[in-house]
Amino acid sequence: MVTDRGLLGRPPAVLVLADGEAFVGTLAAGHPGAEPVYDIGNYGANPDDDESGRPSACGLVVRDLSRIASSHRAEETFPDYLTRNGVPALTGIDTRRLTRHIRVAGAMTGGVFTGDRAESDPADLVDLVRLQPTMEGRNLVAEVTCAERHASPYRPSEVRYRVHLVDYGVKRTILRRLAEHGCDVTVFPAATPAVELLAGDPDGVMLSNGPGDPAAVPGVQDEVRALLGRVPLFGICLGHQILSLALGATSVKLPFGHHGANHPVLDLATGEVEITSQNHGFNVGFGEGERTSTGPQVFDTDLGRVEVTHRNLNDGTLEGIRCLDVPAFSVQYHPEAGPGPHDATYLFRRFVELMEPT
Repeated sequence: MVTDRGLLGRPPAVLVLADGEAFVGTLAAGHPGAEPVYDIGNYGANPDDDESGRPSACGLVVRDLSRIASSHRAEETFPDYLTRNGVPALTGIDTRRLTRHIRVAGAMTGGVFTGDRAESDPADLVDLVRLQPTMEGRNLVAEVTCAERHASPYRPSEVRYRVHLVDYGVKRTILRRLAEHGCDVTVFPAATPAVELLAGDPDGVMLSNGPGDPAAVPGVQDEVRALLGRVPLFGICLGHQILSLALGATSVKLPFGHHGANHPVLDLATGEVEITSQNHGFNVGFGEGERTSTGPQVFDTDLGRVEVTHRNLNDGTLEGIRCLDVPAFSVQYHPEAGPGPHDATYLFRRFVELMEPT
């Protein structure tokens, strides 16, 4: 069992939302004077489980944070992991009240204040919070994409397909799943032109997951349009949104977003329900009134016909599409994750089937 360093003295902290609501707690990690406490993170951290080179979160808000790591695979505690990566964690927050508030008011910008400011009147801090940029119109992909092309660290036992992956913030498990399906993967920065992605005649192109507003990533829609019909495409999460926008869809900021590992998604062709993992704040759509549909829908676009293949059973939002005239499809959720646990792995098989010679 791994235990933390037991640092003494937990500085006071306060979370202030853009609407003025405040939540008082203490700073328990990401600070040299932090002392972790109890619950969240009790497995600890292991580099083999990292989905990226570093965490991109600006902070963590919890009721309790575990100061021990109970997993035999853990190499450090979660608080130590956060401290090493400079991610502050607030504990002692009434997360039930926070959740209930956001359910009504919607997701919004928040600010974390420590030291003397933590004891200030929240009304004196809210203007600072409102000055911070929101997710809408902000290109977060530029902060997480790779700097240059590189080979995936996960190699297939037998190479059957060569895949070029556009990195909008790719999870490492996607690279592992592709390797398991015989794909030799080269990873490219998000702004890579289509002509470079097509160089070397890849068997397919993957549009990866990533953060933020799909409409705020400059130039990528044009490059995806240039790929359509030239090579099989598979998009996941942000990649799904960018493919959809390239085909003529529109995007909208969701009031709460879809986060977590228990979202039911209906496959409109088979009637089967998949339990999915999701993490996005935006959604895309092709037409008014589409959320009321319970069967497959087809939309005519300038680039061909697009069929809606999946819908969220909680709110009816679009969860998957496929092009009927060119080899391309995408899903809003994360098929590489395992909440089902294997409900959506067939999508990787579908991708390699698209790459089979005809």
